[in-house]
Amino acid sequence: MTATTINDAEVAKFTAMAEEWWNPNGKFKPIHKFNPVRLAYIREHALAHFGRDGSLLRPLEGLTILDVGCGGGLLCEPLSRLGATVTGIDAAERNIAIARLHAEQSGVAVDYHATTSEALAAEGKTFDIVLNMEVVEHVDNVPLYMKSCADLVKPGGLMLTATLNRTARAYALAIVGAEYVLGWLPRGTHDWKKFLTPDEIKTLLKRNGLKVTGETGVVYHPLADEWRKSRDMGVNYMVMAERPAA
Repeated sequence: MTATTINDAEVAKFTAMAEEWWNPNGKFKPIHKFNPVRLAYIREHALAHFGRDGSLLRPLEGLTILDVGCGGGLLCEPLSRLGATVTGIDAAERNIAIARLHAEQSGVAVDYHATTSEALAAEGKTFDIVLNMEVVEHVDNVPLYMKSCADLVKPGGLMLTATLNRTARAYALAIVGAEYVLGWLPRGTHDWKKFLTPDEIKTLLKRNGLKVTGETGVVYHPLADEWRKSRDMGVNYMVMAERPAA
């Protein structure tokens, strides 16, 4: 049997919510709120790393980007508009169907596939930038998943991992607060035991030949109703890594 990272229960959970992906006030409202800070971080590091001119309308022209666990395509579409050649993959076929339909209606070119990172890596595919955004806490066999994502990064390319820290504060805010008190997310969206610490993520990145080049926490500011970068990595955080050029 071929090893897999698919957690069937997690796939079913997100399949059931697939129609909600592009509703900014629906079940994925927190992701819509989170998107600007994620997109800005990707753009900032891509421009610096690949020496691109941020004043251009399509500064990521010519770069290939893979979004692993892309859901409905909330990151894929804006990155395509910035000029990148974007591929989005997701284990849930319903998510891919929704993403394809929305991209077609929006006139945005994104190459979507219902597949996994390990399947794509087995095909020998590689990309300039691999996005591993809020996915690692939903998969089985985390070491295999992180290896497959790392294998998809070209020499000289980048991988961004975003996830939740395994802290008491993350449990209180991301699960008790977000799911049970505020109702931002459906109950059962997250399992605290599957959260990974920044050190665990960085160890997996280094084990698979990547060099960590940046990290940041992300915190919610209720008065501004927006997420911002922060030194505080106690709940949400992002780690940028590079595969050294050959």
